[in-house]
Amino acid sequence: MGVHRDFNVSTMVKHIVAAAVPLQDHRLPLTNLDFLLPPLDVNVFFCYKNSVTTIHDNEGQQNNTFKCKVSVLKKALAEALAYFYPFAGEVVKNSGGEPEVLCNNRGVEFVEAFADVGLCELDLYNPDQSIEGKLVPRKKDAVFSVQVTELKCGGTVVACAFDHRVADAYSANMFWVTWAEMATFKPISTTPGFHRSLVSPRSPLNYNSTFDEMYIPISSLLNSNPNQNMDPLITRVYYVSKYQLDILQSLAQIECCKKISKLQSFSAFLWQIIGSHTCQLGMDHVNKISRMGIVVDGRNRLSNEESKEKAQAFNSYFGNVLSVPFGEQKCGDLKDMSISKMAKLVHDFLAKSVTKDHFLDLIDWVEAHRPEPAMTKIYCTEDGDGPAFVVSSGLRFPVSKVDFGWGKPTFGSYHFPWGGSCGYVMPMPTPLENGDWVVYMHLHKEQLDYIEAQVPKVLKPFSLEMINSN
Repeated sequence: MGVHRDFNVSTMVKHIVAAAVPLQDHRLPLTNLDFLLPPLDVNVFFCYKNSVTTIHDNEGQQNNTFKCKVSVLKKALAEALAYFYPFAGEVVKNSGGEPEVLCNNRGVEFVEAFADVGLCELDLYNPDQSIEGKLVPRKKDAVFSVQVTELKCGGTVVACAFDHRVADAYSANMFWVTWAEMATFKPISTTPGFHRSLVSPRSPLNYNSTFDEMYIPISSLLNSNPNQNMDPLITRVYYVSKYQLDILQSLAQIECCKKISKLQSFSAFLWQIIGSHTCQLGMDHVNKISRMGIVVDGRNRLSNEESKEKAQAFNSYFGNVLSVPFGEQKCGDLKDMSISKMAKLVHDFLAKSVTKDHFLDLIDWVEAHRPEPAMTKIYCTEDGDGPAFVVSSGLRFPVSKVDFGWGKPTFGSYHFPWGGSCGYVMPMPTPLENGDWVVYMHLHKEQLDYIEAQVPKVLKPFSLEMINSN
């Protein structure tokens, strides 16, 4: 059956779901690492087939109807919010004008909707057309919102949007698993922690001046010239097999004595292709500087060689613990490099940032610039710059664990069209857990068209048939 790009979604009911237990109002400060995130919303969605599974809810066994699914989801959400209470609050400004979370249990907007399209008809290769503005919620002032959509085939899409200033992907992943555990009457596997002292600045402050090249105060953007000449970014989703990833990793390993991960290998491969595309645009583009960043989670780095208790605290820490180091190279040099040399380039710029000192310095750098907000410099591309993009690993995305009682998802993905002219790429596992990847790519259309033409065996336009064997 072919895909349907034009379909209607109608809202049936809107609810407010609050935490199941009373919570005393209090304010949860954002940390220096949270302050590096602008007010961007992240979307996540999970697609489920129609099934004949009998669902157990608080009223006993019921048939697998949409009404019953909604009942299960709402009850489990209320229970999960008792642990993840910042999601039931709102972001406000404190007396110093900085954002913080008012944990007032105002609740989460929960939307029930219907889409006149079948699951197998969704064009998941083009989420800008099939997902954006249709199957993910339009979050307003809250921290978190939910939309549950019934499809005409009986399938279901469960989608959420959350404020990135409050949580990173690691934190959100903990929440999805807890929500599913509550729905299936399982004990909670991870209780979130909110100990802000884990990421407090040192006294006296101490940081390396290189952070001035990695991050930029927001006020500096007012005097810059944003890159407005390129077309807007679009989103496509691709499928990459484990076989192709193994080949890339083998090629990347040839000239490097260090272990090169699949993520580093893939990132190097993609950086070279995008650099090559830029060179095709003319001789005046060969010497343009291309930048590629990789998001690094600092939890394991900050707890390195610390006590077991501190390591456990970081493993459950809820908030942002991220840095975005990046490398830069002339597009002409990228075009001529082997994948192996590219991988070494990636490994070398990452090596400086996957340490405890890097994150401690970053926390101190933000403290030294407060209350002036800042953000990663790679996001702020300007006229004259070459292409820039960021790779964020979604390989810990627990898609196969988000089973609310009617089976694991047929498909799940983050959806993050973050604006600007810097691209965004996120590889994620498939629900099959067989080593294959689903890759979310938010880049310029010309770049995506070039990638598809140059490496069709590696990056294949995604369709549900590719993982429909589950």
